[in-house]
Amino acid sequence: MNSKRQVNIGGLTIGGDAPVRVESMLKVSLDKREECTAQCGRLKACGCEMARVALPDKKYAEDLRHLVNSTSLTLMADIHFDPALAILAMESGCRAIRINPGNMPLDRLGDVISCAKSNDVVIRIGANGGSVSQLQLVQAEGDRAKALFLAVCEQAELLLRNDFTNMILSAKSSSVPECIRANEMIAEKYPEFPMHIGLTEAGPGDGGVVKGSACISALLMRGIGDTLRVSLTDEPEREVRVGYEILKALELRVRGVNLISCPTCGRRRADVMKLVKIVEPLLANLPDGVSVAVMGCEVNGPKEARHAQFGIAGTPGGAVLFREGKPAGEYSFSELEEVLPGFLKVSQ
Repeated sequence: MNSKRQVNIGGLTIGGDAPVRVESMLKVSLDKREECTAQCGRLKACGCEMARVALPDKKYAEDLRHLVNSTSLTLMADIHFDPALAILAMESGCRAIRINPGNMPLDRLGDVISCAKSNDVVIRIGANGGSVSQLQLVQAEGDRAKALFLAVCEQAELLLRNDFTNMILSAKSSSVPECIRANEMIAEKYPEFPMHIGLTEAGPGDGGVVKGSACISALLMRGIGDTLRVSLTDEPEREVRVGYEILKALELRVRGVNLISCPTCGRRRADVMKLVKIVEPLLANLPDGVSVAVMGCEVNGPKEARHAQFGIAGTPGGAVLFREGKPAGEYSFSELEEVLPGFLKVSQ
């Protein structure tokens, strides 16, 4: 979205003029081969463009190779501490790895970089709020956002000194303001490199969705971020769906239907919540980017409904349906459930 450079991971472009990519992470161990492959399939089906997969031990190397050969989903191996694991991941076919050079022996980092160059592998580097060192905190005078920034700078410079530029940068925290400030500083210092953004450990449920969305949206509106993950305590498919909803709300990418519905008030003429429940299952067959408006009364309803490709506006006697801004009939509430499946279709 904002970076000058573009990296290519087995055909998946990130940065430059590529769209903001939506990522997730596998939430099962690599040795559960069938579960991993099935989860990759579900992620691919809901629009995930890359998934990280943890490689904590060399005993899983063959499982990783099997997964790479079993899915068309782009994978990034997630490595910590052991340079040998990073090399194993690349030799197993992963075209991207995520490492923290600061927690690896520096005398082995050269081997990792050499292998990445030989195999045209992208390296994502970065720090989380929990991995900031005491020295970095002291250097930042207690400013945790600045300490995160310094940690990423330290890692980036290690790679640059080894003449390696095929990288993605990231800085994550469980604090929204801290994460935003750290990423702003990184984007200012390294505008050429693609950035992965997200709030780490956002949490479960509505709270996690809100926190993750607040952080990611703020960064994207500043022009920061080339690929994202909404890190939820939930199934990875939900992370992907929320990621696309963020991009759709910011009008950066469109996946699925744009459903507009009023929050309802005492003026409502129709049971909007009931109508939405009827409408939602019918949206799967509509093309990406189509707008459907479900409005409860005549105050804003007709105008909003006319602006959408499909509109439903409550009236004293039922609801008026609009298609491409033109009235398509008025029906009683009892008729709507039968009429809507035929109404919500795009003519071929």
